[in-house]
Amino acid sequence: MKINLITKSIQTDVEIIIVLNKKIKSDKKILKELNFKATDEECVLLPELRKIYVGCEENHHDSIRIAISCAIRKLNSTTYKSASIISNDNLKALVEGLELGNYTFDNYKSKKDTEKKKEKEIYIQVSKITKKLQGEFEEASHISESVNMVRTMVNTAPDDFYPEIMAMEATMIAQENKLECKIYDEDYLSKNGMNAMNAVGRASRHKSKLIHLTHKVKNPKKKIVLVGKGLTYDSGGLSLKPSDFMTTMKSDKSGGCAVLGIMSVISKLDLPFEVHGIVGAVENMIGGDAFKPDDVLTAKDGTTIEVRNTDAEGRLVLADCLCYAQDEIKDIDCILDFATLTGACVVGVGHYTSGIMGNNMLLTHKVAKAAMISGELATTLPFNRYLKKTIKSKIADICNIASTRYGGAITAGMFLEHFIKEENKQKWAHIDIAGPAFIEEEWGYNPYGASGAGVRLAIEFIKKINND
Repeated sequence: MKINLITKSIQTDVEIIIVLNKKIKSDKKILKELNFKATDEECVLLPELRKIYVGCEENHHDSIRIAISCAIRKLNSTTYKSASIISNDNLKALVEGLELGNYTFDNYKSKKDTEKKKEKEIYIQVSKITKKLQGEFEEASHISESVNMVRTMVNTAPDDFYPEIMAMEATMIAQENKLECKIYDEDYLSKNGMNAMNAVGRASRHKSKLIHLTHKVKNPKKKIVLVGKGLTYDSGGLSLKPSDFMTTMKSDKSGGCAVLGIMSVISKLDLPFEVHGIVGAVENMIGGDAFKPDDVLTAKDGTTIEVRNTDAEGRLVLADCLCYAQDEIKDIDCILDFATLTGACVVGVGHYTSGIMGNNMLLTHKVAKAAMISGELATTLPFNRYLKKTIKSKIADICNIASTRYGGAITAGMFLEHFIKEENKQKWAHIDIAGPAFIEEEWGYNPYGASGAGVRLAIEFIKKINND
């Protein structure tokens, strides 16, 4: 699909019309006969008039994204090759809705039905193409491209996307975007005391990789660190998952993929910040060398961790990655980590919403606000002293699961907080994307499968960070 900006109306195969606030202004009779009420996600094609009508009950950016994504899906079901739409101060929402709604993942289909989609040409009519408007158009395109790239990485089967492949993807992203790139193997993990991360991946034939991408600028206004959980597959380890829960665990790399996606777009947006993207790429499998419940692991900062469940592995990987980030990067202004960390977060806030946690309530609310502005759903989950007691260990410094099943998303976040240095505790936020990262149904402008959660949230937050 190709999207073009135009200033004058041109003839296309079909016209897309978004009906705001249920106010139908034309073709009322035929639309009434079709019982079209212009409600959200209601879409109708009038082939004889070559028009696609779609409902949008609120003049809100996310509602517009959803509406235009419905329209592009309707267009893709036809043989029409071109469509036009008029933009009314909503260009960014239109572009993102078109690009995100147009995405499909059919890499494993033996018979692909993509020719129709590839042929589509969309014309967005604006009153005047200014430098600001062109910049808005390009930004929306870059962000959408990044989200769709993340979706594809997450959707890719685990036998085709393991730590080495993730490292190769990071290398290509670095080359394409002029980023610094460092890839470390298991020898590095062992030599540098990253025993928690090393333990998680040691039973897999696919060896773990530590990925570090850096975007540098002269005289950066802020120094930002992004850390991602890159479990390319999670069987649960010796605490084996039930088969129903093991399906979709290719999505456990969503946090790491989000970090790669964010890094891919940072340089394109020419943001005046130094940004580091760190990913722990690991596969959690079973075997004679698997780490075990009852093991005590020593993290990079010397913390001893009692393992009581090998399926609470993501926090072990993130613990070492957070330690690595703080040891290698000085004078950090902000640390964000992204992870499909807990099923408890999904139980607590639902499939579509991320949970934001940390010590600094102002920071967590700013992250949540950035999420909502970007179109992602998020809410804050506060820490408390009583839950913190539940991750204490009788035999080590800390336990990798809580002594209670309740508040599991928060106790996992508090486990990570243990590995944040004192000088960084007010600068760190944890984003649990377990809910929205991968859903087995279509929702809004998101397809079945991966959504690319975290990318738009982070870009919106980073863009505004200097305003604080």
